[in-house]
Amino acid sequence: MKEKKQTILYGQSSKLDLSIDELKGRQSVRATFRLPKQAIDLLTVIAGQLGIKQKSLFDQLVEDISVLGEIANEARNYQFQQQDRRQKTFVISRNSLVALDSIAREQSIPRDLLVEFSIRRLLPVIESELKKHEKRKILLRELKEYLQWGKQIRHKAEYLLGRDDIFFQLIDQQVSLSEKNVESINSMIEKGKPMEDW
Repeated sequence: MKEKKQTILYGQSSKLDLSIDELKGRQSVRATFRLPKQAIDLLTVIAGQLGIKQKSLFDQLVEDISVLGEIANEARNYQFQQQDRRQKTFVISRNSLVALDSIAREQSIPRDLLVEFSIRRLLPVIESELKKHEKRKILLRELKEYLQWGKQIRHKAEYLLGRDDIFFQLIDQQVSLSEKNVESINSMIEKGKPMEDW
């Protein structure tokens, strides 16, 4: 007995359907906010350190309406100051912009202040990353010392055994690998240097 093939027609399963609103919600839009320089720098530095696009990071911070409501409650008692703010345009999802506008209107607080307090949630992240950064710098110094020691052993092996000896060649491979690793780690440290201003 042959099995009947089931045909799933699009539009028949509510779980699989995508609405036009959902698709438009993910669409990128430009939105301009007036923020303190520190908030702008914080978002930029964390995005760079974690290798995340600013749009993705921004969306994660503001697209959850329930979290935005809590942030609005915290920000309500803050004295909003217009001075020392810079205009910054972000590319964000339409959903994020709708969430921001909705909560700012409901809670009667400036949208810019809501964005500023959302970005402040990154402060514990940068503190944690900065501690790791300092530890990496210590380990890099130690690794450079290890590399220098390896180079001395390689030089000694070349003098005692010659470059054609398998023992020298294995040491040479190990030192070359260490050199590449030190270079990669050094690049990571350089990438994290903007955090040092915090």
